[in-house]
Amino acid sequence: MVVPEPCFTRIFTEFNLFNVECLKIVISKCLGYAIILGSFVVKVPQIGKILQAKSGEGISLASVLCELVAISANAVYGFSHGFPFSAYGEGVFLAIQTALVMFLVLMYGGRQLGSFLFLAVYVAIMAVLLSPATPKGLIAAMQGVNIIIVMASKLIQAYANFTNGGTGQLSAITVLMLWGGSLARIFTSIQETGDAMTVVTYVAAFICNCVLVAQIVYYYRKAKAD
Repeated sequence: MVVPEPCFTRIFTEFNLFNVECLKIVISKCLGYAIILGSFVVKVPQIGKILQAKSGEGISLASVLCELVAISANAVYGFSHGFPFSAYGEGVFLAIQTALVMFLVLMYGGRQLGSFLFLAVYVAIMAVLLSPATPKGLIAAMQGVNIIIVMASKLIQAYANFTNGGTGQLSAITVLMLWGGSLARIFTSIQETGDAMTVVTYVAAFICNCVLVAQIVYYYRKAKAD
């Protein structure tokens, strides 16, 4: 619900339109659902570039794998702790798209068997993690190391861009959307979860996304100048 009680009563019954706490809740909910809607297409440009080029050149497999682990762990953590879907829901759709990116990079890299094996293993692992049988202590531990994994996924790609002297098939639109989403998620996580690990994870993601955005701008200008 975008306007939960008691804010619904305060805003629509008592017409208290400037209640600060309620405004923060409504803004956070709206941002959360906007991020989820955006997550449906955030990696579509990246997938499109790979399909069009029939190549994953310039995309680091290690980076994609780390990103997939980080996104999946965050979604599992939010689900297991009963956070509102608006606080973590984009992780579900980002995980599907990131897994598809991984599949395509493996496929076009000549590892067809590996691509299908990867999908099977990933689906099996997620089924176990989302089941009630998985101890919450294990999920909390996964989220604890998630900050390192998030930073690793971004910085590995940044290093690959640096060594390649360009961003290859990396989609600027996807990177910019992830940058904006991680910034918005800092606010929504503070507001909706109050969970320090989740907030720090998104802060780390935002900082590292800034590096990738800076690289895209730099290499675009360099290519234009040449």
